[in-house]
Amino acid sequence: MLEAGLSGILGGVLDRGMLFAATDPVQHVVNHPLYQTDSGLWIWSGNVGNLLLTGVIMIVGFKWIAGKIDTGPESEGHGRYVTKGSIPHMVEIMCVYLRDEMVRPLLRDRTDAMMPFLWTVFFFILINNLLGLVPILDLFHLPQLAAGGEPHWAIFGGTATQNLFVTGGLALIAGIVINVAAIKRLGIGGYLHHQTGGAPWYVWPIVFPIEVLGNILIKPAALAIRLFANMTAGHILLAVLFGFIGASWEKGIGIGAPVTVVSVLGSVAIYFLEIFVAFLQAFIFMFLTAAFIGLLDHHDHPHAELAH
Repeated sequence: MLEAGLSGILGGVLDRGMLFAATDPVQHVVNHPLYQTDSGLWIWSGNVGNLLLTGVIMIVGFKWIAGKIDTGPESEGHGRYVTKGSIPHMVEIMCVYLRDEMVRPLLRDRTDAMMPFLWTVFFFILINNLLGLVPILDLFHLPQLAAGGEPHWAIFGGTATQNLFVTGGLALIAGIVINVAAIKRLGIGGYLHHQTGGAPWYVWPIVFPIEVLGNILIKPAALAIRLFANMTAGHILLAVLFGFIGASWEKGIGIGAPVTVVSVLGSVAIYFLEIFVAFLQAFIFMFLTAAFIGLLDHHDHPHAELAH
């Protein structure tokens, strides 16, 4: 009786809790609207809230960080040049490493001009990735589940960078910057000539469309899909692992207890992996954007060297 009662209680809690993903794990990671018009147009959603929250964090947070990195008053002596605070130190190290070790070998004399954009892309994606690991969405869903309904709305929450519309928007901006930077560097004539890939004139009808599609469509699309897929896969895996817990308790405590232990341990491991992936995918998006900018350069810089 005790075993059956405990299994029933735990099963009910888990079924009605944020582990509703047991039946459909995708519902745990998709965007949820807050308000939409009668025609179905979304005015606000959890992802929109996270995007705005990221913007506020970047504006307020980086203004504070810049003040800690900036040179202090003369009264501080040599200490005026020392960055104050662990977080500003970490951000400064990341920025310097990305600029000097990753981007400068690719962009050379254009590095300083392009770094504000590349830093913005990196930290915007990183903060959105990390916010997606905070269970904000579940905090909005739990009251809806407790009321006996299904979760349908959220003011904030979710992972904006696993929304293809968001990653597509980021990729569109990156694609515009890549091609505008190339035109500014090479001029219209040099840019168009670069699309021939250095091939003989008689194969230009084949090479030119491929190069144009690659620079305008394929490369940005690859950026969007890569970020979207990597951020979605890990979150669905976490939802599946939690879903095993809810499903296992329906079979009794003998199955539910060991499955819960294994699922929780696996979820913790995947969660730490997701933190690593959050940094990695922000870096990859920024690095590939810099690499694509560098590839559209004068021919006296071999592509192989730029891509190294």
